[in-house]
Amino acid sequence: MSQKISQSPQLDSNGLRQALRIAGGCTLGFAISKLMNWPNGIFFTVYPMLLLGLVPTLNKSVVRQFFASAAFSALVVLILQGLFSHLPVLMVLIVFACFCILFYQMSSGSGFLFGALGAVSLSIQLHFASYVTGSSSIYPLILSNGIAIILTVVIAALMHGLFPDVTARPGRAVPTKDKASIRHEVLLCSSVASLSFIVFQALDLQDSVSAQAASILILFSLCWKAAGIASWQRIIGTLIGCNAALLSQLFLYTHTDFLLFPVIVLWILSFIFSRFHILGGGPPGIGFGVLTTFGILFGQSLAPGQDLIYSALYRFSSVTVAVVISLSAVYAMHRLLNKFNTTRHHTYD
Repeated sequence: MSQKISQSPQLDSNGLRQALRIAGGCTLGFAISKLMNWPNGIFFTVYPMLLLGLVPTLNKSVVRQFFASAAFSALVVLILQGLFSHLPVLMVLIVFACFCILFYQMSSGSGFLFGALGAVSLSIQLHFASYVTGSSSIYPLILSNGIAIILTVVIAALMHGLFPDVTARPGRAVPTKDKASIRHEVLLCSSVASLSFIVFQALDLQDSVSAQAASILILFSLCWKAAGIASWQRIIGTLIGCNAALLSQLFLYTHTDFLLFPVIVLWILSFIFSRFHILGGGPPGIGFGVLTTFGILFGQSLAPGQDLIYSALYRFSSVTVAVVISLSAVYAMHRLLNKFNTTRHHTYD
C-alpha cells in the first residue's frame, strides 16, 4: 500500500536567489552603517528588506519610485518641521493630504512601490522629527535617510548582480477597482495613518518607532477585510521576530561590540525568514513581519554595550497595542465610508 508523504513547500531557483538577495542586502546595509557609525541604523537595515522583499525585480521604474518616495517624504518633513511645527492643526491637515497622495498611488496601482515606501519613510521620519529639540537639528535625520536610500539602491543592484534570477518572472496583474473603492481605500488608510501621527505626536513615545511603523504596514492591505488578516499576521510576525532577537542575544551574549558576530546572526535570521516570506507569495505576511521586526531591532537598538532584551520585550507589547488600536480605527472608518455610495468598497456585503 502506497502512502503519500507530505513535504514542506520548497523555494524554486528564483525564490532562493531572492532570499539570498534579501539576506545579503540588509546585512550589508547594517554592517556599513555600524562600521561608519552612522545614526538611524534602522534605515540602512530595513530599506534593503523593503526594496528587495516587496519587489522581486529591479528596473528603472522601481528605482525611480524608490528615489521619488525618499524625496517626497524628506521634502514633507522639512516643510512641516520648518514652517508648521507651531501650527498643529494645519500640520495634521498637510500630513493627511500627503498620505492621501501616497495611498492613492497604492490603491490605483500606478505607483504602489512609491506609495508604500513613501508611507513608511514619511511615518518614521515624522516620528523621529517630532523629538528634535532646540539644541538639535533635523538635518542629520534627513541626511542619513538620503544616504540610506542611495546605498540601498547600490546594494540592491549589487545583490541582483550576484544572485540574478534564473528564469524571467511573469508580470503581476494590477486588479481593476471602481472609483468608489479607490476613494474608500484612500480615505480609510489616510485617516488611520493621520490618527497614528496624532497619537505619536501627542504622547511621549520616542522609543516606539516600531509600533508606529506597524500601524502603517497593516494598511498596505488597503481594506478592512484584508487588514484584519494583515494585523493578525503582523502580531504573530512581531512575536516570532522578538523571540528570534532574544535568541540571537543569547548567542551574542556580551560580544555585540565585535561586529562580525551580529552580522552573521542577522544574515542567518534574515535568510531563514526570507524563505517564509517568499513562500507566502510575496505580499507582506508573517515572514515579512518577522524580517522587519528584527531588522528594526538590529538597526536601531543593537550597539556595543547595548543589548536587545528590553527593546524586544517592549516592541512586542507596543506593537500589539498599536495594531489593535489601528485595526479598530480601520473598522470604524470602513463602516462609516460604506454608508455612502460614493465611498462604498467593492467588498461590502
